[in-house]
Amino acid sequence: MKILRFSLPVTFLLLSLPGFSQKKGVGSNMPALAIPLDPAVKTGKLSNGIQYFIRRNTEPSGRVIMYLANKAGSILETDSQRGLAHFLEHMNFNGTTHFPKNELVNYLQKSGVRFGADLNAYTAFDETVYKLPIPSDDSLLLKKGFQIMRDWAKGALLEHSEIDKERGVILEEKRLRSGLDARIQDQTLPLIFNHSRYAERMPIGTDEVLNHFSYKEIRSFYEDWYRPDLQGIIIVGDIDVDKTEREIKQLFADLKKPAKSRKREQYTIRLTGENHFLIVTDPEMTGAYLRVLHKIPVRTVRTVQDYRSELVRMFYERMINTRLTEVARKADPQFVKADNGFENLYDKLDAFSINIVLKPGKIENGVHAAYSEIERVKRFGFTERELNRVKDAYLKGMKARYLEKDKQKSLAYADEYLDYFLGKDPAPGTDYYYKTAQEIVPGIQLKDVNGIVQQYMKDVNRDIFLIAPASWKEQVPAEATLLSWITAVRNSELSAYVEETNQNSLLAAIPPAGSIIKKTNDQVLGTTTLGLSNGVTVVLKPTTFSNNQIRMYAYSPGGTSLYPDVDFESASNAAAFIRSGGLGNYNPTQLRNYLSGKNVQVIPYISDRYEGISGVSGKDDLPAALELVHAYFTSPRIDKDFFTASIAQARTNVLNNRNSPEAVFADTVNKILYKDNIRKTAITLPRIDKINADRALSIYKERFADAGDFVFTFVGSFTVEEIEPLLMKYIASLPASGRKETAPDLGLYPPEKGVAETIRLGKADKATVVMAYAGKYAYSQQDNLLLEALSECLQIRLVQRLREEEEGIYTVKVSPATYKYPQSRFSLNISFVTAPGQTEKLIASVRDEVRKIRENGPSEENIGKFIAEQQRTMELSLKDNGFWLDRLVYASRDNEDISGLLHYNDQLNEVTPARIREIAKKYFNDNSLFIFTHLPEGGR
Repeated sequence: MKILRFSLPVTFLLLSLPGFSQKKGVGSNMPALAIPLDPAVKTGKLSNGIQYFIRRNTEPSGRVIMYLANKAGSILETDSQRGLAHFLEHMNFNGTTHFPKNELVNYLQKSGVRFGADLNAYTAFDETVYKLPIPSDDSLLLKKGFQIMRDWAKGALLEHSEIDKERGVILEEKRLRSGLDARIQDQTLPLIFNHSRYAERMPIGTDEVLNHFSYKEIRSFYEDWYRPDLQGIIIVGDIDVDKTEREIKQLFADLKKPAKSRKREQYTIRLTGENHFLIVTDPEMTGAYLRVLHKIPVRTVRTVQDYRSELVRMFYERMINTRLTEVARKADPQFVKADNGFENLYDKLDAFSINIVLKPGKIENGVHAAYSEIERVKRFGFTERELNRVKDAYLKGMKARYLEKDKQKSLAYADEYLDYFLGKDPAPGTDYYYKTAQEIVPGIQLKDVNGIVQQYMKDVNRDIFLIAPASWKEQVPAEATLLSWITAVRNSELSAYVEETNQNSLLAAIPPAGSIIKKTNDQVLGTTTLGLSNGVTVVLKPTTFSNNQIRMYAYSPGGTSLYPDVDFESASNAAAFIRSGGLGNYNPTQLRNYLSGKNVQVIPYISDRYEGISGVSGKDDLPAALELVHAYFTSPRIDKDFFTASIAQARTNVLNNRNSPEAVFADTVNKILYKDNIRKTAITLPRIDKINADRALSIYKERFADAGDFVFTFVGSFTVEEIEPLLMKYIASLPASGRKETAPDLGLYPPEKGVAETIRLGKADKATVVMAYAGKYAYSQQDNLLLEALSECLQIRLVQRLREEEEGIYTVKVSPATYKYPQSRFSLNISFVTAPGQTEKLIASVRDEVRKIRENGPSEENIGKFIAEQQRTMELSLKDNGFWLDRLVYASRDNEDISGLLHYNDQLNEVTPARIREIAKKYFNDNSLFIFTHLPEGGR
């Protein structure tokens, strides 16, 4: 397992880069007390230098994950090769020694492996990695898997015709990534990377190279860097380790390192002490944020002491961000949100960062408020209570992982060994981390974490970025002004942090337990259904899929559909206010402290047609989870400070979202489809003004006042005998009066006849096309399956035609949806991004492919791919708690029989070209087609 790390609460845009790894570094010189490699993995190195890591793991059974990793990425490209490391990754799917043309993808799809979702690869600065997850219970397929790995290592054909075809695909991938994020990245990355080679070697490459590179250039890169001394093989799954090792030796031993191989240079990002300051404004920004990076060398984790140091930094992060969250929840917060902690900017560069999402007109106030909390820690430190909470939470998290160690998925192990091979993280295994954490966490003291700010917040190697909408230009400060604000905080008067305490229990009292008045068993599905004394129905499915996971979901008919438009915003936001308002006797901060260290999450919701609660917990924390459920029914509360802050932020968001072409496009589509109905379109300022805290609380209480028509479903690691007393205590005791409700049909449907609209927004040179067939539907599970098959077959054909044949897109998404209530409806959505001048041509191609299915049905080959993928997917789904929870809720809510899941292959056998053709004829015609095209402004 990887080091258990707390995540920062705020995600920023600057480094959301394709193929970037976000792990910590591990050096090559392992000193005494080095963290060892997991003894359960078998390792070795062939005489040609290729390394291998093999582990047997049966979660999931009958599956294996294979990685072929190359320590070669875009950093090794010459100026005339920029983009070719990534291009070469593509070419390994477009013709290899044993799989010419597109046969590799075609063969694997026939075997049930999904391209993209399963079969995939990535290219980063320093590595290129190929991923192959396949069934291991098919000996021929397994043997083919080894051959594919061997071809990836050194079997690319690099045929000229295939190279030229792929140019357009990669240029479309580059187009897909263009836009606001790319514009910000282009300005900030050179400074973050100190104008090093990394700043000039983005994996996607340049238009000039991608359009014009010679065949010799890509062949040269391939011969130089795809070689065994830079390659590693990771194989984890339900396999025979010794036999796998023999296969590797047999297939890979003949790989030759070039006689005059080029030296694999190790490039660095030098920290010279230089500071950077940059203001970036863009008309499409939907908010403003300050990002301060105190850059430091990558933090290495090689030894137990390194692990301890990493934990100290993690504990600091958790505690400071808890305080910053408290500040953001005040009635008039000076910033939207903020975080402080350690970030891995890239494998060779880290930062101690401060990130602040700013409010209009309050830049100085926001900086002062966030920096004051950091300065407060620097002067006064944290409290023992704060530190003990995060230490306890970490140890409990480690225990939860330890309890699940025999259920850990093969993919998780493979990722660990991949990172180990690439030099990013140690991989000692769960036992080692669990034991070591128990030894070192208790010894971490306040003095360790209290010195973090002093140690890392230096005035050298500092990058400051202020990213804002163009409309903020007049209010953004100069560098000297901003630094003077920070200096003022350092010289300001501050007092020590005082923690709120509450000695009360969450609930003042719980009513006497109810009882179970009815109990039935379903031997087919393995479920037990209970009728409780207050009318609640409970569906239980004990499983052994996990050792320490229980999932739950509750619903009751009603939702926002029961309320008039004037109350809609209060109703639709009520549950969010309750979730953030504390609970029972605890305010939000006290509730968070109470739940610290508990493996539990409980979330109330109010949707358009239902209200209810979803949640997940560990086995030992199920009582706490059910106590929360009881409290959300009986003791909800709204925090007025948070409510006020949320309303203010919602108003800002409405104004800012006008800058986003994507947001405006999506809302415009909904306005057209639903005649500007407030329940289907983005919120506006007048609608925000209608939200009332008291009315929201009143509506929430109305929705949860009567538990009698609720259905609860539990799936996971429990027995019926264990859970029954808890259900009687916390669920059967909920108030009920026998109320029965149904959600009315509000008639919110798209027009009966399709429409076509073109919307011009934004400046990125790309077009987004959204097509949808939609209308009334004769709902049945069998037709649902046929619609899924049609969708998958259409997806395969559109990839072949729009990407491979016409080179007009990078990817296309086809997704079906069906609804039984309040009216049986269907939709099939098709979306892609392309060049503005290509839209009409590609739309016509999509319509042509739909016509072919309508007239002839899909090919037997593509149906076979769908059936193979569904069979393999179902094998895994039937061993997943989340899948069973979803299906059991569907069965009770929509009154459907799901026993067919256990005979799914029989249902798949009924999927034929003729039946799919019938579905296509019935539902897919021009009258039911909606087309929305998003083009850039200016008629491009």
